[in-house]
Amino acid sequence: MKKILIANRGEIARRVIATAHRLGLDTVAVHSDADAGALHVREATVAYALGGDTSADSYLRVDKLLAAAKATGADAIHPGYGFLSEDAGFARAVLAAGLSWIGPPPAAIDALGSKAAAKALAGRQGVPCLPGYAGEDQSDARFVSEADRIGYPVMVKAVAGGGGRGMRLVTEPAALSAALASARSEALAGFGNGDLLIERAARHPRHVEVQVFADTHGQVIHLGERDCSVQRRHQKIIEEAPSPAVSPELRARMGECAVALARGAGYVGAGTVEFLLEGTEFFLMEMNTRLQVEHPVTEALTGLDLVEWQIRVARGEPLPLTQQQVRLQGHAIEVRLCAEDENYVPHAGRIRHFSAPAAAAFERGALRFDHAIESGSEVTPYYDAMLGKLIVHAATRAQAIDALLTALAQTELLGLPCNRGFLMACLDDARFRAGDAVISFLTTHGDDIRESLLQQERLAHDQWALAAYLPVNNGALPCPLAAPLRLSHRERDSALSVQARAGGLRVLADPPRDIDVRVLPDGARLCREAGMTQRVRAVAVPQPGGACRWHAQAGGVDWWFDDLSFEPVAAAGGAQAAVELRAPFNGRVVRLAVQAGQSIAAGETAVVIESMKLEHSLSSRADVVVAEVLVTEGQQVSPGQVLLRFAASAAADAEPAK
Repeated sequence: MKKILIANRGEIARRVIATAHRLGLDTVAVHSDADAGALHVREATVAYALGGDTSADSYLRVDKLLAAAKATGADAIHPGYGFLSEDAGFARAVLAAGLSWIGPPPAAIDALGSKAAAKALAGRQGVPCLPGYAGEDQSDARFVSEADRIGYPVMVKAVAGGGGRGMRLVTEPAALSAALASARSEALAGFGNGDLLIERAARHPRHVEVQVFADTHGQVIHLGERDCSVQRRHQKIIEEAPSPAVSPELRARMGECAVALARGAGYVGAGTVEFLLEGTEFFLMEMNTRLQVEHPVTEALTGLDLVEWQIRVARGEPLPLTQQQVRLQGHAIEVRLCAEDENYVPHAGRIRHFSAPAAAAFERGALRFDHAIESGSEVTPYYDAMLGKLIVHAATRAQAIDALLTALAQTELLGLPCNRGFLMACLDDARFRAGDAVISFLTTHGDDIRESLLQQERLAHDQWALAAYLPVNNGALPCPLAAPLRLSHRERDSALSVQARAGGLRVLADPPRDIDVRVLPDGARLCREAGMTQRVRAVAVPQPGGACRWHAQAGGVDWWFDDLSFEPVAAAGGAQAAVELRAPFNGRVVRLAVQAGQSIAAGETAVVIESMKLEHSLSSRADVVVAEVLVTEGQQVSPGQVLLRFAASAAADAEPAK
């Protein structure tokens, strides 16, 4: 093995490239047209263009990937995670082409890649599973019958794939039919397979997974567990190891079951066995036959390089450690930084400013930031919303939480919404700090966290918005005359009068406010008021129609605001907006549920948009009549684009269905 083609993109491609180069191996980066200027393309030994923008036209094209390997002289392929990483057909095609496959055998992927097949194998290996149905009869009538037998609530899941796509919780019989239709659609779009299964839903479980590794010499071991219970839309955003709910005895039992499942499938390489844990009882969810997004947590805890292990195992080498030699030290936590707002809606756009926290501010080896972004990067709607992962390793869980909060506060990412502040609020929540977060954590407490974030935003906006964006010339405003300003944050307007002063500005109020402002060498501003000093940064973000918004950050808080100083108090276009349904983000129209002349009720789904691998239902906030349908199914749409016009004058702002 001399040259590895990474059949992936973004931070995982960079991750594999780094280890391969450290081992003295050459690498091949492949890329779509949308990723032509990406970091992984620039860091590989050589890059190859696949063409197309969407994953279906590039990273999911087996023929193009094999052609790239042949053209570049690659003799091995690493699939990363997502895309074709759990596709047994791709693995077979790689092997048939005479290339090394850095992953499990195709037969093991077949046996474990399907949730239904994995549960059948688990039953033979004595691994506990929740009662459910995963048969060939995929009719709605059969699922209704089986759900009645199992008892509600039930979980509908896509047989293929993962990442929360094709998964729906159903609490009552009346909701099952719609859940089946939605899950099938999402599974078909994401995995090309619309088959489903249902199982009894655990009430208040944790999501705990076990990392397993196997070589070609018959050795199978586990590297401990990860707790991935903090999730939104069934997708993980915080992962940690060890789990605060797992004792050494429970770890040993879960590890034995995970190893038995892998051994029974004839597994080779890295894999993850996922369980639902309630108390000391655990039940198999599925096995992911690939490297996980959250593998750095295990690497931090064990001091091992799992990608190196993958490469060595693929070369036929034995595992370097036995089960007895595995040591888990300290505590590690990872958070997924995603381009999404506080309601978990993904966003595409340009990153206007990005800077990572300084590793020197942390203990050596304690902070790790896996990402593939930089200032100017374009986040497209074609791929997943994850931008990167911050990982901290410390002696204790409390120290790891505090260090990760510091790292997030020092991360600057402006230009499009991201969940940095939301992650900080989750980490600092008393229930998470106590180790009590289960899968329902955000379902139960998400609104409380959002309200807390809103209050932080308002305080930061009121105190620092002026100093963040006003022009500064030698420490003062260019003109010493008082200037009337009107700033708007979340539809709350503030009328101000501002005057330049030496070293900063004065807000003319009773009493007046004096704010000292100094521009730092990196372009941020150091602001001081009433004894408080704060680093602040703001960027201008152009909007559809020529408008401009400001995105600002002050420590752990970032917020958006508008300068309405030169606009009439009654915003123009308000009446028009009230009779239009607009796209809130980039995406593809996958379903039109209405037609011209149709009446729809408030909250009723009108349009379904797929963006960043997820489907989002858009609706009207009032009872309306559809006057015009301006898009077609399959059409790509951009933020602010008008999808529907209504005959009624009631407000009809687009919002994801709750």
